Amino acid sequence: MRVTAPVLFLHPGPHGVAAYGRDVASAVAGVGVSARSVGPDDLASLEPGTPVHAHVTDRLWGTSPEDATDQVTALARRHPLTVTLHDVPQASDGERNRPRRRAFYSAVSHAAHAVAVNSAHERALLVEEGVWDGPVRVIPLPVASRPPREIPPPDGAVGVLGYFYPGKGHDEALEATVAAGLSRLTVLGRASDGHAADLEAFLRRAADAGVVADVTGWLDDDEMAARAGGIAVPVIAHRHVSASGSLASWIGWGRKPIAVRNRYVDEMAALRPGTLTPVEPGALATALRAATADPAGTWHGIDPVPLGPSDVARAYVRWWAEVLA
Repeated sequence: MRVTAPVLFLHPGPHGVAAYGRDVASAVAGVGVSARSVGPDDLASLEPGTPVHAHVTDRLWGTSPEDATDQVTALARRHPLTVTLHDVPQASDGERNRPRRRAFYSAVSHAAHAVAVNSAHERALLVEEGVWDGPVRVIPLPVASRPPREIPPPDGAVGVLGYFYPGKGHDEALEATVAAGLSRLTVLGRASDGHAADLEAFLRRAADAGVVADVTGWLDDDEMAARAGGIAVPVIAHRHVSASGSLASWIGWGRKPIAVRNRYVDEMAALRPGTLTPVEPGALATALRAATADPAGTWHGIDPVPLGPSDVARAYVRWWAEVLA
């Protein structure tokens, strides 16, 4: 197979999609494929017609979906652009933002040379939301296995990982924590930009319900892995989910999170059997009680976990070879 890798466009900064783009670039280099990486300041130096790959979400590419549309489609006019779409639109975006985000993803998909997503769930969402019904390659998020050498004692807290924003599952986790008769909950992360007030309101709701809620704030990878290892019960309870880096992180650290069932959770349970505990929404509190009684059941013991970073890098290389040949 002739390897044809595009230039990899990488955003700087802490946004999860930007960080993931940089991780994919590192993994591509790690499988022996030479691919140039550029940032925003380097785009003008690229010769028009040079293939480019970009990871795309409206919140990363502009101050609004309309601004982001202008930015990405302008890039696609200058270069054959392959894209990985993230955070695809769905009902939980709300009636104001949903049509604007649909329009952005539709414009990008139609302008792009080829489209990829991170789950079959997202591919179905593109069709269901009227965004794109053309070819889409599914390349799942990888899991980088890094379980601890020794399992730490559980700290008694229910844990929700990742940036705090409405719909991430914190409210569902809090409700289940109260129903389970537990009294501690940890927010592993910080408020997403623009949601500091939402986090403060959440902490007040937790206190009113008799739950001690702790917020770690931003931690580097090693610090977060160590803190997550001590959580008694890891939980995934998103209402808004396209693909979940939080789920991948829990699994990579050796944890077996309790995950409220939806199409994406079922897909990931089939992709990596034995690495998560899917439950129906109404059974979350019961699952929390069971997990606190059986701490060993919150660890999966599988190492390495299927589909790691090098597997995903090779999947990208195969896809680029097909669509850019």
